[in-house]
Amino acid sequence: MITRYISSLTLTMAPFSRASRTARLFLSLLPSTARQAGVKVVLNNLPKEKGKEAWVGVVFKDGKEVKLETSKMPLKDLVEEMDRHSRLLARKEDLAG
Repeated sequence: MITRYISSLTLTMAPFSRASRTARLFLSLLPSTARQAGVKVVLNNLPKEKGKEAWVGVVFKDGKEVKLETSKMPLKDLVEEMDRHSRLLARKEDLAG
């Protein structure tokens, strides 16, 4: 997962709910140095109730915001969505010099 272009990460989930599995795994993919690199991580815990959906919100360094509901999304798809914009930013950076 490309975290170099992420400026802020917000996770809202019930930590022990099965619907929050993808959000928990996504959080575990962040490198331990992410906060030192300037990524602001906000974690909102929900009570274990049905009807509460887990979601991940990411703000990239160019200001684009992506908010995805993750309770029915596999981890691979979530990572691919986040990496898609990161690759675009990397390409722009390479072309700029």
